Amino acid sequence: MKAKNYRKMKRQPYTRKKYIRGSPSPRITKFTMGDSTGNFQYQALLIAQEAAQVRHVALEAARIATNRLLSTKLGENYFLQINPYPHNVLRENKMIFGAHADRLQDGMKKSFGKSIGTAARVKRDQTVMTARVDKEGVEVAKEALRRGGAKLPMSCQVVIEEISAEQ
Repeated sequence: MKAKNYRKMKRQPYTRKKYIRGSPSPRITKFTMGDSTGNFQYQALLIAQEAAQVRHVALEAARIATNRLLSTKLGENYFLQINPYPHNVLRENKMIFGAHADRLQDGMKKSFGKSIGTAARVKRDQTVMTARVDKEGVEVAKEALRRGGAKLPMSCQVVIEEISAEQ
């Protein structure tokens, strides 16, 4: 199945894990990386420009791409946070194909499907990732978030903000 099938937000979200047997756990290992106690002057935000569902594997790929560049260029002098949590459980009604391909299965009307993964519903103008850095790490953070945004199924924008002293 293609990831394009799960990008649009259709129907009510399927999130009640209390009632879902065998719901898969998200593949994201860490939501915060780097120095969480550091006092940084700037923050770079990766903001979604359109609403979409982001699968947990896409969030993990974006996290790895962003974190790799930040850690190699800045060492431990940064803080990276992934904001959305993949609550929504995705379902798929698997079709049989292969042998006897001349008779492809059409499926059933209103079939429910089995859990295949999780996704986060991201709204327009929602922050997906936040990177806090010092003045010399601003360009590195901008490039790292751009690379991470390339792994996501929607167009994103990088915004740099100066953090006020009282935060």
